[in-house]
Amino acid sequence: MKLDENLTDAIDYTKLLFADLGRLLILIVLAIIPIVDFVVLGYLGNVMKAPKDPKKLPPLENYFDLWFQGLKILIIALIYMIIPLVFIIPFLDFWGVFSFLTFVRGTGALLLLLVGVLLAFFLVSILYIAIINMLKHNDLSKAFAFGEILGIIEKVGWVNYILWLLVIFVCSIIVTAIGSIPVIGWFLSLMLAPVFGVFVARSVAFVYLEATEVAGQVS
Repeated sequence: MKLDENLTDAIDYTKLLFADLGRLLILIVLAIIPIVDFVVLGYLGNVMKAPKDPKKLPPLENYFDLWFQGLKILIIALIYMIIPLVFIIPFLDFWGVFSFLTFVRGTGALLLLLVGVLLAFFLVSILYIAIINMLKHNDLSKAFAFGEILGIIEKVGWVNYILWLLVIFVCSIIVTAIGSIPVIGWFLSLMLAPVFGVFVARSVAFVYLEATEVAGQVS
């Protein structure tokens, strides 16, 4: 996987959003309404499923189907994060009750945090592929086909894939930082949310398509 090509293609695809400002505005409005924002998540799922060389964005229609697809994506993400949270939450509770002076007594909680963070990183690393694998096959069980998911990542190359994850992580930090700008940060955050979502969704799609084309799987 050539990281620069992946990111460039994802950026070019995301630019299509600005060719239809009405669609972008609807996505922004939907994204700020709790529960209704599942529609946006479902739309990002359709972005993931789009063919390799799409000439336009997926249509924004069939809102209930998009909402249900977004709900499925959220449920998969929550399932993946349950185990890491089991390790991390006790550490957070520890710091909420005790002061830094009791740190030595909290080495057990610190170990839980370390285990939780490592698990979270590993599970998030496969979560992206798990979601698109489920969507491409329209089969919920494909989100937990770990052998298949790991095989897809291996075809991309773990080094390349981890580099890609780091770039996405850095980009998300930048977007979050923009949202913290005084006065206008909240507005910029609203504008960027669907744009960044489309960028990440399409970048994931390019990762998946490259690997599955080599394997001759569904694309």
